[in-house]
Amino acid sequence: MNTKKLAAERAVESIEEGMTVGLGTGSTAYFAIEKLGQRVREGLTIRAVATSKRSEEQALGLGIPIVPFAEVGRIDITIDGADEVDGDLQLIKGGGGALLREKIVAARSDKMFVIVGEDKLVETLGAFPLPVEIVPFAHEWTLDNLKALHLNPKLRLDNGDLYVTDNGNYIADCHDVSITDPAALHASLNAIPGVVENGLFVDMAHTVIVGRENGSIDTITK
Repeated sequence: MNTKKLAAERAVESIEEGMTVGLGTGSTAYFAIEKLGQRVREGLTIRAVATSKRSEEQALGLGIPIVPFAEVGRIDITIDGADEVDGDLQLIKGGGGALLREKIVAARSDKMFVIVGEDKLVETLGAFPLPVEIVPFAHEWTLDNLKALHLNPKLRLDNGDLYVTDNGNYIADCHDVSITDPAALHASLNAIPGVVENGLFVDMAHTVIVGRENGSIDTITK
């Protein structure tokens, strides 16, 4: 049972005629974009913005119209995945490297639908490494500040080279952190000079759709 696909396809059922839709990034969002492309081919009229180059390319290839950000006031629904979801619907995102763009789009959205398999549900965030996007300039100093918070940061690599985001930045993945107060850590991280954004999505998820191995789907709404 592909729990990600199950949840993604259920989320796309919420998209209605004429909506402006935010398209997330990653393996789960991929399935949502595929399903949305099918609905567009069947006659659904929407417009969309994408959170990464690869999601934009996928959408355009499926006939989903991508519009410039300057032409968008509000986004009706953004559909995206998550790397972890806790009981308060707080999230860790950024495993796919698009956390900054994902957060910008989510913040502009009336609703954020998060699609996950049941394996992404946790009691406490932090088993999945928390991504922090940092600027390349003096990144060693930024890493020192992350270490001072006992976050065990490690620069993400891509085939042996430093991973570079669509925004030209690096990602420091912070390992083995038990995040009992996501809001406080979010504020501490973003107060560090050199940190662009972090992968904690605090009070942003409106609905979490969970695909389960037995084929059932749970919908959790704040």
